Amino acid sequence: MKKIIISGIFYSLFFLFISCENKKQEFTICGEISGDTTKMLYLEHIGTSKITILDSAELKSGAFKFKRNRPAVPDFYRLRWGNQIINLAIDSTETIIVHADGAHFAQNYTLEGDITECQKIKELTLLQLNTSQKYNDLQRKYNAGEISIDQYQDEAYRIINHYKTTAKEYIISNFLATSSYFAVFQQINNIMIFDIYDKNDNKLFGAIANAWNITYPESLRAIQLKNLFTSSRAALRKELPIEITEGNLKTLFDISLPSIDGKELRLSDISHGKITLIDFTAYATKKSPLHNLQLAEIYNKYKAKGLEIYQISLDSDEHFWKNAVINLPWVCVIDPESFYSSIAQKYNVINIPTAFILNREGEIVLRIEDYTRLDTDISKYLN
Repeated sequence: MKKIIISGIFYSLFFLFISCENKKQEFTICGEISGDTTKMLYLEHIGTSKITILDSAELKSGAFKFKRNRPAVPDFYRLRWGNQIINLAIDSTETIIVHADGAHFAQNYTLEGDITECQKIKELTLLQLNTSQKYNDLQRKYNAGEISIDQYQDEAYRIINHYKTTAKEYIISNFLATSSYFAVFQQINNIMIFDIYDKNDNKLFGAIANAWNITYPESLRAIQLKNLFTSSRAALRKELPIEITEGNLKTLFDISLPSIDGKELRLSDISHGKITLIDFTAYATKKSPLHNLQLAEIYNKYKAKGLEIYQISLDSDEHFWKNAVINLPWVCVIDPESFYSSIAQKYNVINIPTAFILNREGEIVLRIEDYTRLDTDISKYLN
């Protein structure tokens, strides 16, 4: 009897050991989807630069199960059902159980198992969806002429700031958490809500980058965060490799960007034989209307003497930009890269508005940051 007991204990411990070893090596995502189950369910890995399909399942009874090797460092995955997504994070996770409604897969789901971070990511995802819906509704009202530009700008700021304020509570509680990483990379219309080139937002990126770099220094996400933060800090400190200031660089960096009708307009063609003001701006900023009124006064005053304005918008909302520039008399173009513009970086644009004066030979002769002197500065080169 004693032998049997010892043998039983031995085999129980052996199988427990094997089970634990498997858990250390793998994670499982399983569950069920109710309603229409005719679609394929996909498990995808969310990398730093691409999304990769890892596995798929054809649901017959609504149940599914995916098992994969556990990543060496925390990582992100998602379940895709048609065009609906459930975002998940895998850290020390062993099992995540998902119960979802097929009709409202991305929103109406519950989680069981090792779900602390996944639950936070769900809350952040729903917050982002709500923010995106409100922003798009606001944009529709503005495009329909139901609200003024001032109302649009004030409400857009309030909507975005609500997401940031709420998300910050998640972030500052644990900079190393996968939910914190997830929060700062959320987007609306393919534009990041947290702006790494904003001084306040930049501090959050820096705190997360530091935490990941200390704990997972060789991971792709730590390297990604470090590179983003380093380049953004260089820009904020005016340490870009190419710096344009009066007297140290006269050569024109040519630019070709689309106008309101989609036609590419090249700066060298526009500026030929004229005194040209290159003006980097964003029409969604509160000071844009007054800024353009000032430009209009100067443009009307000096146009006959050969002044041209090549105004570059860094707005992320192209429809808003088109409505804002439709009646402006000078050349208006938009940079699709918005505030991540490589052109703006080349010109070392840190704040907007920022402008440059080109002489009639197309050489940069002056950088403008103090617009109160703009009339005087332009007149010097026209006389």
